[in-house]
Amino acid sequence: MVSTATSVALTSTVEDTDAGDMVKFDEMMQWPKPVQKPHPPIIVGGGFPHGARRAINYGNGWMPIGGRGGDTLGMLPPFHEMLKKARENAAKVGARNVEFRLGELEHLPVADNTADVVISNCVIVLVPDKSQVFREAFRALKPGGRIAISDVLNTTPIPADLKADTALLCGCMAGAASVEQISRWLREAGFVEIQITPKPESGEMVAAWAPGRGIEDYVISANVEARKPG
Repeated sequence: MVSTATSVALTSTVEDTDAGDMVKFDEMMQWPKPVQKPHPPIIVGGGFPHGARRAINYGNGWMPIGGRGGDTLGMLPPFHEMLKKARENAAKVGARNVEFRLGELEHLPVADNTADVVISNCVIVLVPDKSQVFREAFRALKPGGRIAISDVLNTTPIPADLKADTALLCGCMAGAASVEQISRWLREAGFVEIQITPKPESGEMVAAWAPGRGIEDYVISANVEARKPG
């Protein structure tokens, strides 16, 4: 399986960030998650995360990728139809500072030291080479920048039949890595201050993604944060 993404670059000057408008992880976890994939790209307002001036968002189409407080580089599935839809949605909300490009999470179409923060929701789990994703995030971040993602992690070895299930793989479950693996990949990429916080209450939500399969016994949602030294 090859995971790719479309880059969204917001490049114009915007007003200063209102930190009170930032999106919280706990709030994001309460939002409904569409069952059908791939998700249609959607651009909505909602403030700029954590007061950063420039962010890279590995979005999956339903998370906010636009706000008032800075520039954003967002990641969406690399299909021309979705690219067209994203541009239409950007026009609808008046996002004049949005630029769309084709790219890959493993090979970001951005220069070194570009962003203050990398954010993501349930996307890195879909990428086979997750260590490369973190290396690219580290490269793209400015010194002192940080990664703050929410994703699905593996808590117990997944049985072979579930791991081989393509529906569970594409559904952000069978491809989950363990807490230990994520921590090691972040550390090897160069990140410090690594914090991984599992969300036990996410079990019910995970179970709803694959009713009757018992996948909630093996994976869990978690917040992952780390910082690039500098």
